[in-house]
Amino acid sequence: PYYIDLNQNLYLQACLHSADPNLKVFVDTCVASPDPYDFNTLAYDLVRHGCRRDPSYVTYYSPNSHLARFKFNAFEFISRHPSVYLKCELMVCRRGDFSSHCYQGCTSRAKRDTSS
Repeated sequence: PYYIDLNQNLYLQACLHSADPNLKVFVDTCVASPDPYDFNTLAYDLVRHGCRRDPSYVTYYSPNSHLARFKFNAFEFISRHPSVYLKCELMVCRRGDFSSHCYQGCTSRAKRDTSS
């Protein structure tokens, strides 16, 4: 466990261990939960599909494409849940592929027209 105070900034870094210099790592989804085995029932999205859901969530530039850096403010769900667990999903894309989700970041799907 990592102990911090409420509202303290928590800085994280995800690292892709690969010798391929043409890969880029991207934080797609991060969800917090008081239960390490259930990230659906009582959960809080920090970022979902590349879109920031928590106002304290910030991504940081990294000169190394194998690193994804971000931070958010520590919080608690309810006083009876002393711990918060984090589950993140990362994407790996080809470096320089500007059509990939890694480079486009938060994108909403376009709604289709239902008229004939």
